Amino acid sequence: MAGDPIGDGVAWVRDGGMLAYPTETVWGLGADARSAAALGALSRWKGRDPSAPFAILIADPCGLGSLGFELGEVAEGLIDAFWPGPLTLILPCQGRFAAGISGQRCAVGVRCSSHPLTAAIARRLEGEGVGPMTATSLNRSGAPPARTRQQAREACPSIPGSPHLLEVDGAEAGGDAESTVIDASAAQPRVLRWGALGRSDLAAVVGELEGP
Repeated sequence: MAGDPIGDGVAWVRDGGMLAYPTETVWGLGADARSAAALGALSRWKGRDPSAPFAILIADPCGLGSLGFELGEVAEGLIDAFWPGPLTLILPCQGRFAAGISGQRCAVGVRCSSHPLTAAIARRLEGEGVGPMTATSLNRSGAPPARTRQQAREACPSIPGSPHLLEVDGAEAGGDAESTVIDASAAQPRVLRWGALGRSDLAAVVGELEGP
C-alpha cells in the first residue's frame, strides 16, 4: 500500500471533509461527528432532512462507555453476538456530539464494522483524537447506496464539496444488504430496518423482536 491512505482519510475528516469508505455491507460516508459544520455539509450533500440523525462508527465496543453510551441486557447480547458486524444499534447516550447525531430520548445510533479498513480508520481516528465519524451509506437520499468501488468513485467526483474516496488498492465493500438497525434505547427493543441480519439470526440470540 503506497503512502498512508488511512492517514490521509483521517486528515480529511479532521479538516471537516467527508470520507467514503468500504464496509462489510455497502460503502459508507464519514464526517466528524463532533463538528456541526461537517455534519451540515454531510446533510446538504445527501439532501437529507437535518432532523434525521446520523449514526457513528466506533473501533471497539469497549469504547462505548467512554463515549457516554448505556447498555442494557439485550444490547449486550447483540453486541457479543454480532459486533464487529452488520448491526447498527440505537442506544441511550449522554455523550456530546454535534447536532445531527443524537435522536429522540438522547439516543445515538452506533456501528462497529468488521471490514478491516473501516476498523483501521476508526482506530486511527480514536488514536488521534478525531471524531468519531459518521456511519451512513454513500448515496444521495432516496438513491440506492454505493455497493461497488466503481459506484463509490462515481459518487465522489473531483469537485469541491464532494466526498474523498479512500484510495487503497483493491479496497471494496462486501456488497451485502445494509446493516440491520435495532432501536435498543427503550424498554422494548425493536427492529427499525431489516438488513444483513435476518429474523433467524436475531431470534437465536434475543428471541423475537418487534419490527416491520
